[in-house]
Amino acid sequence: MSTDSASSPSRKDKREARAAKAAAELEALRKKQARKSILTVVGIVAAIAVIIGGLVWFSLNRSEDGKVTAVDAGSSEHGLVIGPDDAPRKVVIYEDFLCPYCAEFEEATREDLAELAADGKVQVDYRPFVLLDQIGPYSELATSAFAVVQEKAGDEVAKEFHDLLFENQPSESGPFPEAADLVDLAVEAGAEESAVKDGIEDLEGKDWAEAATQAAADDGVQGTPTVLLDGKQFQEGNTVQEYADALIEKIA
Repeated sequence: MSTDSASSPSRKDKREARAAKAAAELEALRKKQARKSILTVVGIVAAIAVIIGGLVWFSLNRSEDGKVTAVDAGSSEHGLVIGPDDAPRKVVIYEDFLCPYCAEFEEATREDLAELAADGKVQVDYRPFVLLDQIGPYSELATSAFAVVQEKAGDEVAKEFHDLLFENQPSESGPFPEAADLVDLAVEAGAEESAVKDGIEDLEGKDWAEAATQAAADDGVQGTPTVLLDGKQFQEGNTVQEYADALIEKIA
């Protein structure tokens, strides 16, 4: 009896064993919950990235039968037009100066559209507006600056400034250029610094930017770049490059 009793675990030993097991299980549960929390955070971040990416991705991938409508190219108070009024093809491009897909689309189409416009084959109406204001103030700043440059320096300089804004586009995660940086770009585009500096720094084009943004919303624009060809939303292609190539092919 004494031998069996000595070899058997005591009540104290059993309690300690149960306590150790419970502690181990609790620690395992905590680690599991921690991993779950990390995955949840990662999932939320990924979801936010998808939402932001979706906002700037083609509206052609989300639109319902091309329901975006707009006044004819050359008829908006919030656009920059190249090409003659009697051009047989009309293109309207809604864009945000912070949208990376807009920059990619610009790079893929700029020279071809400029050449086709110069040849009288197309009239292009660029319509910048503020879409990505939830990321920060840059979209509004850039659009406001564009309005100031167009008003103070004219369409030719505004087009050059428009192109420079995309060529020098910041990342969506920043850091973002400040007003002084946009003044420098405006001067590089051909504007007189004295004519645009105060207007850019004081956001004198803000009302224009807000009106352009409201006009885009009224037209049903939800993403950028959104393109209309001859009054109908253009939706061909699954990538920016395909989208650009298909548009140029249709016009040329």
